[in-house]
Amino acid sequence: MGSHGDGDGCTGQDEHLMRAGYALGGDDGCIADARHHAVAFLDRARADHHLPVSERTLDLTQLVVSELVTNARKYAPGPVLMELRITAHAVDVVIWDSDPTVPAARAADPERVGQHGLEIVKALTEHLFIEQEPVGKRITARIALADASSPGIARR
Repeated sequence: MGSHGDGDGCTGQDEHLMRAGYALGGDDGCIADARHHAVAFLDRARADHHLPVSERTLDLTQLVVSELVTNARKYAPGPVLMELRITAHAVDVVIWDSDPTVPAARAADPERVGQHGLEIVKALTEHLFIEQEPVGKRITARIALADASSPGIARR
């Protein structure tokens, strides 16, 4: 896999406090496995680093993981890799798959059934990066740890 993320100017308070990688199988249970990995990762971040992971962030992370892994399984043959990284302010969900095609969110269409995953992910995340790799692509979705609207938490 190519370089990404660590060279994007994130230093100081934005350094990754934890990171973990997972190879996801191609079976039907891999989406649930990915969600379980995300919950366990965020629980460890709360316990080990006392990070303010809100329930909303926990739910959003599971949804983003579900959507991105579902798309990878649907459109890319072969393995799917997931990396989770966390800073003091955000969690990054990174999904790598073997399909080099860069997906694009489609225009909103309430009549369309399905194919809303990337639209959902874009709406729920602070940043969405899609990069072509020598083999496949890497999608990084960044989710804020704390709700800007939560009492006592000033994010912006």
